[in-house]
Amino acid sequence: MGRAGFSTKESGQFLLLGASLLLLLLSVSVGEQEGENLSGLSDNPDRAIFAVRENETTCLMVEFAVKLVVPYDVLALNRIDLITEQASFTLPRGAQIDGKCGSTESEIHISWKKNAYVLRIFFSKELRAKGAEVWKISKVQFVYDTSESSHFINAYNPGKHTASTHHLSALVTPAGRSFVCTAQQTLTLISSDHQKGVTVHMYDIQIQPFDMTADFVFSEPYKCITDQRERLEETLPLILGFILALVIVIMLTVYHFHLKLSASHTPPQLPHDRSLYKNM
Repeated sequence: MGRAGFSTKESGQFLLLGASLLLLLLSVSVGEQEGENLSGLSDNPDRAIFAVRENETTCLMVEFAVKLVVPYDVLALNRIDLITEQASFTLPRGAQIDGKCGSTESEIHISWKKNAYVLRIFFSKELRAKGAEVWKISKVQFVYDTSESSHFINAYNPGKHTASTHHLSALVTPAGRSFVCTAQQTLTLISSDHQKGVTVHMYDIQIQPFDMTADFVFSEPYKCITDQRERLEETLPLILGFILALVIVIMLTVYHFHLKLSASHTPPQLPHDRSLYKNM
């Protein structure tokens, strides 16, 4: 009797079927995620809108304007010494978007110029004192290529570099809310290019990386301390002016009533000239 078993062809088909089922299970468990560029909806030409969606629902969204300042080396006129120049440019609204959503870790990747530039922002959620749950930016990474000559002119030894933050805890926000800030937020990244400091300026910000309850709609805003302070500085003179005007009105009213009361209690004055008594 021949030994029962699978042929090589049947085994290959079996393995292919198993792999297909595994990929299907992974896609169901992870969820289909895609990035969308919505910057055309913004009326601010400097402000970009990017979203990461999972199963056709927004799970992460950012609206902001970003300016990057990147130092790089060029040869001096003597062709021996190196001097440092600075490339300054903004995040383009036509960038490509990718990202990942999770329950406690999320990230968004923004790339442009055929991946010559890639800005990655990582978010995490954590428990703090008294059981308060918050989210924050835990890491920012920027990959740039100094051989890209539109920003890096005559760069010495051009090539790709990566700049990253270390032990970052920025934009801390209560869970379930979006972070909102008009004022500029500045982050410093350390580059692999001789430890140069790359600066990322973000402003006109609204970000939410977790717990979005509606598609393309932010949850309740949480305003940054800088905006709260600036608003207080704007309204404080108005409040003080109102209080001062109210105090003046109260003082004038009290003075008016005081005069009336004094007049009602003042006895009639008799004339000093006795000849005037005839006319009384």
